[in-house]
Amino acid sequence: MEGTYPRESGDNQVTIKNIERELVCPACKELYVHPLILPCQHNICHKCVKELLYLTEDSTDVSSESSTPGSPRVRVQSPSVERLDRLVRSGSQRSSPGLRGSKRNSLTPKVTSFACPGCLHDVDLGERGINGLFRNFTLETIVERYRQAARAATAIMCDYCKPPAQESTKSCMDCNASFCNECFKINHPWGTVKAQHEYVGPTTQFRPKVLMCPEHEMEKVNMYCEICRRPVCHLCKLSGTHANHRVTTMSTAYKTLKEKLTKGISYLISKESQVKNQISELELLIKQTEGNGDRAKEEATYSFEKLYNILEERKSFVLKSIENSKGSRLEKLKYQMEEYQGLLENNGLVGYAQEVLKETDHSCFVQIAKQLQTRIQKASESLKTFRPAAQSGFEEYIIDVEKEEDMLNDIAFSKSLAMPEINTDECTMYNKARICWNEPGNSNPADSYVLEFRKLDKNEELLWKEVETSSTSKVISDLDLNSSYCFRVKGYRGSTSSPYSKEVILKTPPAPVPKEILWRAWLGCLYCLEQSVSKWDVTPVWIISLGTLESQREGISGPFLLIPILIW
Repeated sequence: MEGTYPRESGDNQVTIKNIERELVCPACKELYVHPLILPCQHNICHKCVKELLYLTEDSTDVSSESSTPGSPRVRVQSPSVERLDRLVRSGSQRSSPGLRGSKRNSLTPKVTSFACPGCLHDVDLGERGINGLFRNFTLETIVERYRQAARAATAIMCDYCKPPAQESTKSCMDCNASFCNECFKINHPWGTVKAQHEYVGPTTQFRPKVLMCPEHEMEKVNMYCEICRRPVCHLCKLSGTHANHRVTTMSTAYKTLKEKLTKGISYLISKESQVKNQISELELLIKQTEGNGDRAKEEATYSFEKLYNILEERKSFVLKSIENSKGSRLEKLKYQMEEYQGLLENNGLVGYAQEVLKETDHSCFVQIAKQLQTRIQKASESLKTFRPAAQSGFEEYIIDVEKEEDMLNDIAFSKSLAMPEINTDECTMYNKARICWNEPGNSNPADSYVLEFRKLDKNEELLWKEVETSSTSKVISDLDLNSSYCFRVKGYRGSTSSPYSKEVILKTPPAPVPKEILWRAWLGCLYCLEQSVSKWDVTPVWIISLGTLESQREGISGPFLLIPILIW
């Protein structure tokens, strides 16, 4: 059963399958229960934090325990949809009556640092430990929505009906109870304070209405620290760790972060066609990788069959190498495709962010909006610099069977093209660019090259442009002045290609120098010098520097460098 929850527009629905990666704890691989926000901005279940702290504490005595297969560090397998569906149905049966957990978890671990299972970076909780972490009520609410959608067949009964109880139609967040329509009217009479209570759809999960400060447990958070980027209370500002920090009101922070998050979501949605095109490209690359990998295996098998008697051991080694390379590339490409699928409107990050936008509590929204904005900004930047995670070609696995018989034991793959290197000392930039590169020594020469370049502009999404050449230099025309460009080059020999060179960034000058001004200046210099040398009875001969001639030959305009040669 696939749970859905309608969005505000009413046109589409975000399914639990689409944003499941955002709702699953990276440690236990189950739906979040009482999620806490770590300093690295990743979320984790309350009980999982304690388990990780105990594992870290135990590993100080037995260092090998941290590298066991059961360690959260190495558990990276994502749950299947069927497993997630089962977790959703049984979510209400998990032990969540409070935040204390089992008898052992009621004790405070001695250590306060561990490796975040989301990013593997070390996280230090400080002196307060778990008590210093904010509980992510917004994420908890979103998880509960999908739990309700998945167990819609199981009705929540009214807590106030006389037996037999009716099915509830709403739950009051102030009363912490569920009501049918009649009981809700009776217990929330019109014109009374109870009539103003907040109610939601039927639920068994009730959360506090306000977010409390983790450092001052009796104080509500009512400000936002712009330095630490987290909600704080007035005591934190008066005498706490945020005394000298710049703070703003919660409503201002809510408005600012919501505007940024909305713009980020709108940007990703507007680029949905681009994401789909890139996913199609990845799908094609996966097919090409599979086909090329299979062909590489066939060629390797054919090569080894000719020398089978003495190459049996080498044959199995090479096939294993090809298979490992194929599997590694497919894994990278498929993982990259999953990440880009998460950028579609109803999937992953965007779907999750759209659910966060439904949060109306300013404090809860602010505590999660910043990390979401950062992730959306990174996703937006990745669209501008899209690059497949792996190459689809297996040319480097072609077997060289022309070796002498006495070298069969050292048989190896044919040499691939070495990576070219752009020579910045020989490159020139004006209204045109002349890019030069070198081939590494003792490497097979390439038959042709492809020079790629693009303008670096944050406001534009410029893809790489390609130009082919058979030499080790190329002139690029029609460049914008006062702009930065990124260049890279790749060599080809037949169907074999080299890796891309390291990217080089070059900048065009701010503005062209008018030729009339240059000519006036140089003519003046010529006249003065001729007057000076005439009394010496020598003849000045003016030549243009070889470098300038080369630039003019390539069509690059610029100032001339005149060199006088005095002839007696």
